[in-house]
Amino acid sequence: MIKKVSEDDKRGPEFVTALERGLTVLAAFGRAPCRMTLTQVAEATDLSRGTARRFLLTLQALNYVDSDGKLFWLTPKVLQFSSAYLSAFGVSEAGRGVIRRLTEQIGESSSMAVLDGHDVVYVARIETRRIFSSGIEVGSRLPAFCSSLGRVLLAGLGDAELDRWLAEDTFTAPSPRSITDPEKVRQKVLEARRIQYAIIDGEMEVGVRSIAVPIHDRAGRTVAALNIGTTAARASLDHMRKVFLPALREAAQEVEQTMSDWMQP
Repeated sequence: MIKKVSEDDKRGPEFVTALERGLTVLAAFGRAPCRMTLTQVAEATDLSRGTARRFLLTLQALNYVDSDGKLFWLTPKVLQFSSAYLSAFGVSEAGRGVIRRLTEQIGESSSMAVLDGHDVVYVARIETRRIFSSGIEVGSRLPAFCSSLGRVLLAGLGDAELDRWLAEDTFTAPSPRSITDPEKVRQKVLEARRIQYAIIDGEMEVGVRSIAVPIHDRAGRTVAALNIGTTAARASLDHMRKVFLPALREAAQEVEQTMSDWMQP
């Protein structure tokens, strides 16, 4: 039986609640409209209006947030964190070039993502030029439990770490085909670990398919995942395994090499 993990179990005596709340206010802008009123920020963060106002004014004084007196929004200064992360992570132009070539070769959109809590976060993406865009871009988040990227990343966790991850939350189905039972999710993750790839058919959205492989660091740890997304109308599951998978694995090896070169001391 999976034991639920409380927030207090994850916090030590040196945990700074004020810092947590300030970061929660910043993060709220990534989950809501670009510009929010004080009331909207308070509701999005479960903070009182007075507390939310103090954090917003502090962030405004530090130039991370701006305001017209009614609405608040992020400033470009927050981009220093994303650019610093991507540089340190090794997602250089060379790495993006590999993903771009993969997209051109297969004719489908390709993405690279990392695990952040119960979400995958996109750190690189090259989308095919189609009339309709998926709306996914660098920084976008999707639930890990039902995405090909997420299952590959979860497969890289140790058994105990995976157990804790499964115990931390309940899973809300984005699609009628989503698997939400924790034990069934575990089996899918273990399968991805065994075969070193994950394929999803309609679990994120009916008619949408994707296949992903892991990206490893020099120590062999899974640090990211690379995928190709398509639709049921454009590619069968058999075609994805026979054509997409070899191309994905080759591209993943190239990304691993560019990351290794980038991160050389």
